[in-house]
Amino acid sequence: MLNVSDLEQVLREISPALCGGWIQKIHQPGARTLVFDVRVPGHTHRLLISCEANATRLHVTTRPPLNPPAPPPFCQFLRAHVQGARIDDIDQISNDRIVELSLTGKEGAGTIVCELTGRSANLLVLNAERRIVRDLSQQKALVGQLYTPPTTRTGTQERTSTQFTGVTGTQFPISAAIDAFYQDRESAQAVIQAKETRIRFLKKAIKKELRLIDAWQRDLSKATAYRGYARYGELLKANLSQIKKGDDHIEVTDYFDELLPQISIPLDSTKSAQGNMDDYFRKHRKYLAAERELTPRIQRADESVNRLRDELKEVEREGWQPSDRPSPQFGRFRITRASADLRPSASKRQGPFRRFTSTDGLPIFVGRNARENDELTFGLAKPDDLWLHARGVPGSHVVVRLDKGTDPPFETLRDAAMLALLYSNLKKSGKGEVIYTRRKWVKKAKGQTPGAVIVTQEKTVHLTLDRVRLEALKYRHNQE
Repeated sequence: MLNVSDLEQVLREISPALCGGWIQKIHQPGARTLVFDVRVPGHTHRLLISCEANATRLHVTTRPPLNPPAPPPFCQFLRAHVQGARIDDIDQISNDRIVELSLTGKEGAGTIVCELTGRSANLLVLNAERRIVRDLSQQKALVGQLYTPPTTRTGTQERTSTQFTGVTGTQFPISAAIDAFYQDRESAQAVIQAKETRIRFLKKAIKKELRLIDAWQRDLSKATAYRGYARYGELLKANLSQIKKGDDHIEVTDYFDELLPQISIPLDSTKSAQGNMDDYFRKHRKYLAAERELTPRIQRADESVNRLRDELKEVEREGWQPSDRPSPQFGRFRITRASADLRPSASKRQGPFRRFTSTDGLPIFVGRNARENDELTFGLAKPDDLWLHARGVPGSHVVVRLDKGTDPPFETLRDAAMLALLYSNLKKSGKGEVIYTRRKWVKKAKGQTPGAVIVTQEKTVHLTLDRVRLEALKYRHNQE
């Protein structure tokens, strides 16, 4: 998060450019992050204010916000009461991490207070009398009270020199440096998340394979008891006439042993001689089938466990980075019950649609072709589900399953938009616009081919393919 010196430097560079500008649009891309589009003659600047505990900051950003389908309540309030206001002044209060934006809007004078104080960070809206009207942390007890700044926390750490030296060649060099720093940190955190996700998957896969190996070995051990039953069947076949109904065993000469010993063969007294003979032959066939099927399964599973363990060591190594393509060991076999063989990963593609799980655990469906797009949008999707598609180019329909009356979390929206970009003609360029709306605002285009639609009330997001996010999506896709 920014210290006092960082804020001083940021305000020195952005205040001259933003003061006198108009708040044209307000966005809330994250739970505790706001972006103000500030219009000045000839330019629109994006002012980012973050109250995230470990990333409190205020600076100009060039990154377009990725907004949820519907603005959160605090954003709605700001749009109703603050949007359109003029920024008269931007001040840092009491040499602390508190910034005030003095405004003049349709309701008169007002102030937005940005308390960028780490875990206690908050954003408050004050009226002309400096009474609290609303705050980001939803502390209802504050409403109506006169605003009092927190106790000044000046300390050696806060008074150190700025952490950012600025990016040359930009209008706001300090803001650009801060923006780049947090982009790098977000990328690093994404790598950590991908690493943790991969480790969990590998450990789970190893554990599952070992359970199967144990089950198959037990099945094979049981079947091995039937190894000599073909001989019993042949001996019974040669002595069928000597078996009487109700016999529970028979003494016969073992012609398969050169010493010709007498042996006792157990019988099921409830079955006929033919039935007992058939049972012995059937159980021997069961042994042969188990030997034929289970032995190679166990061998392949052992090899798979060794590969997974090798990859686990590699992922746990310091400095590991997710690759652009899934690991060759990943998803190579799908583990099934012991009664079925190991199937190739192509079995994950059976059934309609590509299926993924978002960072927040929500299901995402992606059509593979025009027919599937049509079936996904107008068959599977519900009216309140989120619908996405790359703007202006052929591509997959993407649907996020949502409960009625709920909005997709920020990370889920980003995941789904990334998939819509990936599975479209924008993939080669690696960037572009994705539109999103509720499924109920998507209609079939009459007289057109399957998958052609008419979309209303859509919103747009511009994004670039993020290999770390896609890797995490692929991990969760194969983990299912």
